[in-house]
Amino acid sequence: MSPNTTQQPLTLTLGHLYPDQLNLYGDRGNILTLRRRCQLRGIELRVVGLGVGDALAPDEYDMLFIGGGQDKEQAPVADDLHEMKGIGLWAAIEDDMPVLAVCGGYQLLAHYYRPAEGPDMRGLGVFDAWTEHKGTKVPRCIGNVAISWNGQTLVGFENHGGRTYLGTAKPLGKVLKGNGNNAEDQTEGAIYRHAYGTYLHGSLLPKNPHFADHLIELALQRKYGDRAITENDLFNGNHTNKAAEIGATVLELQKTTVSPLLTPLEDSLEWEAHASMLERLGLYSEAATILRTHKS
Repeated sequence: MSPNTTQQPLTLTLGHLYPDQLNLYGDRGNILTLRRRCQLRGIELRVVGLGVGDALAPDEYDMLFIGGGQDKEQAPVADDLHEMKGIGLWAAIEDDMPVLAVCGGYQLLAHYYRPAEGPDMRGLGVFDAWTEHKGTKVPRCIGNVAISWNGQTLVGFENHGGRTYLGTAKPLGKVLKGNGNNAEDQTEGAIYRHAYGTYLHGSLLPKNPHFADHLIELALQRKYGDRAITENDLFNGNHTNKAAEIGATVLELQKTTVSPLLTPLEDSLEWEAHASMLERLGLYSEAATILRTHKS
C-alpha cells in the first residue's frame, strides 16, 4: 500500500441499554473508561443510548452495556427486554458481540429475578442462572470484592440483596474476598460466549484496565478480524506496529501474551488503585504482584 494513502481510523459503536433507568453506583464510568482507552489509541467509540421503547438492531453495534438499578426500575426494563430488544440482543450475543451486564442488568439476562416483594421478573435466559431476594431481614451483600479471572484479579464494589445461583453457566471468576453471586459458593458473575454478567460496581472498568481492554479487543476482532492489526488500520502517529517490528504473523501474535490488537497504555494510576483495593481486602501478595508487574 502506498505510504501516502490516507489512514482510516478504527471505529466502534457501543449500545448503552437503559441509561436513564439502570444507572446506579457510577456505572457510567464503564462507558467513560472504554471511550477514553479507545481515544488514546486513535479508535473512535460512538455511544448510543437505547431506552425503553427503542428497538435493538444488532448490526448497528459492536459492543453493548447494561447497568444496574433498583427493583422499581427493573420491572419496566424486564418487560421491554422481551418486547423490544430480546430478539436483537440474542442475535448479537450469538454472533459473539461483547456485552457487559452489571448487577440488575446481569440479573435480567438470567432466567428470572424474584424480588423480596412482588412478582418474578422474567429474564432473557442468556445466562443459565436465576436470582432470588431472601427478604429484608437477610443482610445484603455489600462491600469491596476481589475475584480471580483468567489468572489475574478483578476488583470492585458490590451491593445487592438478590442471590444469584448458576446452573450450567460458567462463572466470571472465583471470589477471593467478598460475597460474589450469593455469599455461598464463591462464584461471581457469569459468562456466555462474549457476554459477561457481574455484580462488580465501582465502577468496574477504571480499576480493571485489563478487563476493559479485553472487551475492546473482542469488539475489534469481531468487526475487523485480521485487518485490525495491520499497520494502516490500527497503528498511527507515535504508535508502533509490533507485528511489523517482529515480523510475526497474526497467528503468532495471538499466541503471545502481548495483545495483537491494542497498544499498551500508561496505566500506573489504574494499577495503583487496583492494588490499593487488594490491600484493603488483605490480599497483600496479590497487590504486590500487581505493583511489581505493572511498575511504571
